[in-house]
Amino acid sequence: MATATRSKAARGGIDLGGTKIQAVVVDGRNRVLGESRTATPTSGGPKDVADAMCDALLASAASAGIQAKDLRGVGVGSPGSADEETGVVASARNLPGWEGAYPLGARLTEALGTPVRIGNDVQVATDAEFSLGAGRDYKSVLGVFWGTGVGGGIILNGKPWLGRGSAGEIGHVVVKRGGRRCPCGRKGCMEAYAGRKAMEDRARKLVEKGEETQLFEIMEHRGDDRLKSGIWERALRHGDKMAEDLLDEAVKAIGTGVASCLNVLDVEAMILGGGLGLRFGEPFLKRIEKQAMKNLFTSDEDPPDFRMASLGDLGGAIGAALLVKNLKSG
Repeated sequence: MATATRSKAARGGIDLGGTKIQAVVVDGRNRVLGESRTATPTSGGPKDVADAMCDALLASAASAGIQAKDLRGVGVGSPGSADEETGVVASARNLPGWEGAYPLGARLTEALGTPVRIGNDVQVATDAEFSLGAGRDYKSVLGVFWGTGVGGGIILNGKPWLGRGSAGEIGHVVVKRGGRRCPCGRKGCMEAYAGRKAMEDRARKLVEKGEETQLFEIMEHRGDDRLKSGIWERALRHGDKMAEDLLDEAVKAIGTGVASCLNVLDVEAMILGGGLGLRFGEPFLKRIEKQAMKNLFTSDEDPPDFRMASLGDLGGAIGAALLVKNLKSG
């Protein structure tokens, strides 16, 4: 009976990122019962990504001793434009071959045998920090998640602000008019300077021009095919000038863009998370805060607090599971 009760309350959560897919199974109190992580496919298309997501969720359910079909439901935090009503995800450009729209919710529901709800990856991670983590003491927050791209989530007066479906795209705030081309195709976006994918593209171009760096040597030594967060951290520890310069650019871009958003929203706190954000932690949060203060309208009066996300790598998946917290069973 205890197992049946636990299964009835248990929910799944999947955090779909540009480099990894993190899945969890949580109980009614949001305690993690099982978890699994796998690499995000680098080739193929939406179906290949969906298959990898299914595998990750099934593995996390198995580690919790629960069958996926017995879960109350599964929530998914996805990049791109995620339609919560239809479960369709479009323009997830940091994922392979995902330029158009794909019915991710329907595909996962069929494969897992339980209801699936879709939300924006950064918004659900922000929701988790607001409900369970670093944002619990505030009524309004701006979440900034720095990883493959740079995403934002917004809570106003205790409620998520989704706009018409694309609110929080802080990575595409213009920080330099006519500046560097962004993976989105536009110029001068914050993500063009701070997103890990864009930073890697920039590093490759600089190497082609003859500049030196240890970044790609470290990558090959680790057996990776992308410049993941740990590679940037190691290069920085070794005093790699290119890594230092590119990360300096990233800090300036994030701080400048964050200040503009804070000037408009006037929230109580900014929360920093994401793969790079969590990897570099408090020292880089302080650097971003210092940069933001240069352009913050309330810097001398009542500036917002700057906080690190406290739920760690599982925050996005736990936040995704919150999407089905109130889903009716049966």
